[in-house]
Amino acid sequence: MSSLFILQKQIFTEMKNIKYSSVVWQEGEHFVAQCLNVDVSSFGDNREEALVNLEEALSLYFEDQPNINFSQILNPFIHNAFLTYA
Repeated sequence: MSSLFILQKQIFTEMKNIKYSSVVWQEGEHFVAQCLNVDVSSFGDNREEALVNLEEALSLYFEDQPNINFSQILNPFIHNAFLTYA
């Protein structure tokens, strides 16, 4: 059974503070951390490593973005469902 949890965290830099939401799940032997506010993800051997790697990826992403297109995520909800398709 895969585990999933959502984390909200703030990145503090000298110039900007950004509160972001992320979700982490296990995929095979690795854990994937995905930011819900922007399309940035990373992975690691455990949840903590995936989150540390995500924070580094986000810092690098925002360094290169002069205008941040950042969606606020309020009270994220994980919806699990089945889909039938042809």
